[in-house]
Amino acid sequence: MRTIYLAGGCFWGLQKFFDQFEGVASTQVGYANGPDKAPTYQEVCRDSGHAETVRIDYDEGRLSLDRLLDLYFLVIDPLSVNKQGGDEGIQYRTGVYYTDPDQLPALRAAFDREAQKVGAPLKVELLPLKNFFPAEEYHQKYLDKNPGGYCHIPQSKLHLS
Repeated sequence: MRTIYLAGGCFWGLQKFFDQFEGVASTQVGYANGPDKAPTYQEVCRDSGHAETVRIDYDEGRLSLDRLLDLYFLVIDPLSVNKQGGDEGIQYRTGVYYTDPDQLPALRAAFDREAQKVGAPLKVELLPLKNFFPAEEYHQKYLDKNPGGYCHIPQSKLHLS
């Protein structure tokens, strides 16, 4: 099993999106790369500095990191700063946070491919994971519990498998 942390706007949709793919063993939403103190959702919404992030545990034999990143770039605007869909603020920034430095060459290659594709430098953070605090339970699998809930990711992309 490998782990990667992806921030891509509201974490509800990003979690729902990645939960649909074979090879994703588990996901958990939380707050990453802010101050070293576990925030509440209200603090995150008041610019605590944390990014809404999804921890993804995946089986690299079934789903490669390259494929995960290709999927990630399908559902974010990699040129937007602190905004995805109708969500705006520092907590909605985009970022790829890693804990294993061995992943860095593949991450950089994926970023280079995407930058070439969009014809501009990406506004997506690529950083080591500084911290990750799981979000409150009501945020976990939120769109499964609340099927009509808001999501900046189009419904058509939430059913790809």
